[in-house]
Amino acid sequence: MDERTAQNRKTTVRLGLVVAGMFAFGFAMVPLYGLICEVGGINGVAGSAGGRVADTAAFAEDKSRQITVQFDSTVNANLPWEFHPMTRTVQVHPGELATVSYYVKNTTDRLITGQAVPGITPWQVTQHFKKLECFCFTQQTLQPGEEKEMPVRFAIDPAVSAEYETVTLSYTFMNTEQVSKN
Repeated sequence: MDERTAQNRKTTVRLGLVVAGMFAFGFAMVPLYGLICEVGGINGVAGSAGGRVADTAAFAEDKSRQITVQFDSTVNANLPWEFHPMTRTVQVHPGELATVSYYVKNTTDRLITGQAVPGITPWQVTQHFKKLECFCFTQQTLQPGEEKEMPVRFAIDPAVSAEYETVTLSYTFMNTEQVSKN
């Protein structure tokens, strides 16, 4: 029985270590998720991609180069809205403030609330893409048949590498009623 007891203790210790490791991994998931979202600009978590910028006045406009900014949009399958950028591309100098608008329309006969989730590609530009005003900062509630223009005001930090000549700003609108049910 001594050998069996020793084996049981080893197994118990190993299982205890597995449980402790799983517990530690669970705690690590929150900061890891935040880091992945910050780097990738996912879910509007990124400080520069999803958050407001207090001061872009410190930016010196770099007129020696231009960046093409493309705009894209998708609507989650569970959201019966029409949604698209009103401008497909703009040319901006790094440090220059620019404003574009997106169009949205609720095509149903009921009130719906949606949330836009931004994405920036290439992801390396995310930290340099500064939004001052964006409909993605808050949920959007549209009455039946309501339509509106929603502005996005942004600047690209002149510190962005010159290798990035084209940037795409994408938004996916999601139905918050569907998200909260899952």
